[in-house]
Amino acid sequence: MSRPRGDRDGTNRSGSNRDRSNRSGTDRSNHRSGPGRGSRNDPKVRDKAVDPVRETARDVLRAVRERDAYANLVLPKMLRERHISGRDAALATELTYGAARAQGILDAVIAAAANRPVDEIDGRLIDVLRLGAYQLLRTRVGAHAAVDTSVDLVRSESGIGPAGFVNAVLRKVSQRDEELWVDQLAPSMADDLVGHLAFRYAHPRWIAEVFYDALGGSFGQLQAALAADDERPPVHLVARPGFITAEELALTSGGEVGRYSPYCVYLPGGDPGDVEAIRQGYAGVQDEGSQLVARAVTVADIGTDGGRWLDMCAGPGGKAALIGALADIDNAHLDAIEVSEHRADLIRGVVRDLPVDVHVADARDVTAHTGLEPGFDRILLDAPCTGLGSLRRRPEARWRRQPTDVPELVALQRELLTEALRLVRPGGVVLYSTCSPHPAETTDLVSSVLESVTAARQLDARPIVGATELGEGPHVQLWPHIHGTDAMFLAALTRS
Repeated sequence: MSRPRGDRDGTNRSGSNRDRSNRSGTDRSNHRSGPGRGSRNDPKVRDKAVDPVRETARDVLRAVRERDAYANLVLPKMLRERHISGRDAALATELTYGAARAQGILDAVIAAAANRPVDEIDGRLIDVLRLGAYQLLRTRVGAHAAVDTSVDLVRSESGIGPAGFVNAVLRKVSQRDEELWVDQLAPSMADDLVGHLAFRYAHPRWIAEVFYDALGGSFGQLQAALAADDERPPVHLVARPGFITAEELALTSGGEVGRYSPYCVYLPGGDPGDVEAIRQGYAGVQDEGSQLVARAVTVADIGTDGGRWLDMCAGPGGKAALIGALADIDNAHLDAIEVSEHRADLIRGVVRDLPVDVHVADARDVTAHTGLEPGFDRILLDAPCTGLGSLRRRPEARWRRQPTDVPELVALQRELLTEALRLVRPGGVVLYSTCSPHPAETTDLVSSVLESVTAARQLDARPIVGATELGEGPHVQLWPHIHGTDAMFLAALTRS
C-alpha cells in the first residue's frame, strides 16, 4: 500500500530502549511527567481526562460491534453532542472509519501480537486495540501517542491489568510497519494471489473473488479496485436542478465541479453540513455514481413522455430528490415507493415542494398496495442489494455481509424487476441499478428476468450515463478505481 512511511515522532518506530523494556505499562510515569499526572509510585491513579477524540472513536467502534450500528450514522451525532469540530472532528472521523474499514487486517495483526484469537479478547479491549493498531499501521500518529492514549482509554474503564495487556500488545504491533505484517500474515502471492490482495487491502476473501469475477479475471484490475476501495472516499455533493447549479455550488462551497454528472461537486474537505446550500436544501451529499443513475432514467429516449415517473425503492430519498427536481423542470410527476415508514419520512423531508408523492408500500405488487396502475413512462428500480459497491463509504459493511446474504437478495431483485417491467408502458424505460458489482445481482439477474419476460429487451445504457470507459455494454458498471464513483451497476430495459 503506497502510504508514506518514516519516523513519526522523531524516534525509532519501536520507541527508545526504555520504552521497549517497559512493555507491561505498569509504570509509564517514568517516561512522562507534568501537571495532572498521578503519583509515579501509584500507576492506578489516573486523574488526567482521556483524549475526547479517541474516546469518541472508541465509542463508535463499540456501538458498531455491540449494536450493529452504522458508523456513518453514529459518528456525526456523537461529534455534535460532544461539541467536537474542526481538526478534532476530522481526526475522529479518520480514526473511526479507518479502523472499521481495516478491521480484518487489524484483527490479524492483533491476534499475532497477542498470541491469541481476537474472539478470546474482551470486546471492550478489542475496540481500543483496533483503534491503536490502526494509528500505528496506517497513520502518521506518533507511536507513543497511539499507545499511550489507548492505554489511558482502557485504564480509565478497566484498570491497570487490562491496560497493561493493551500496552504490551500495541508495543508489539509497533515493532513492524504494515508492509512487514502483511509479509508475515497474508496468504502467499504465489499460491493465492486473490487471498493475498484481499488481506493486503482489508477485504474478506469472498468479496475479492466477486470483484475478480466482475472484472473479467484481471489481477491488475482487482488490485486497483481493492486499493481504491480501501482508501478514504471523497465527498461528492449534488446540486439540485432548479435550485442551484454545480458551478454555483462549487463556488460557494470551495469545491470542484465533477467529471461526469452535471450536478456533481467534489468537496475537498470539511463538514458538508457547513455548506450553506446544503443547509438551505438546495444541495445534498450524494455519490456521483448515484447521480448518474438518477439522471439516466430521466434522459433515456422514449419518444413522447406522458410525465408518469416512478421510483420503486426510493429510500432514503437521494435519487428521488434529484429525479423529482428534474420532473419539476420537465412538468412530470414522480411516485416514490418505500416499504419502511421511517425511510418514507426521510424521502418526504428531501422532496418537499417537488412534484413527488411518497407511498409506503411493498414494491413487489405496486397496484395492490398503492392503487397505481401500469403505464409509467420512466421507472427507476434501485434495488436492495449487498452494497458491495459502496464499501468505502460504509466502512463496517464489508465485515458484516456474508455470501449467504446473496440468494435472498437476488430473489427479491428478480421479483422487483419483473414487477417494474409489468408497470412500464410499451416503449418506456426501466432503469435497474444496484450498488453492487456482484454478477448474481447484476448481469446474471438481468439475463434471468429477460428470459422469463418475453416482451422485454435490454437497451444500451452507455449513451444515457455520460461517463467514459464504460466497456462493451449494453449495461454499465462503474468502479472507484476507474470512475472515482461507487461501483454502481445499471441496465436499461424496455418492453414491447
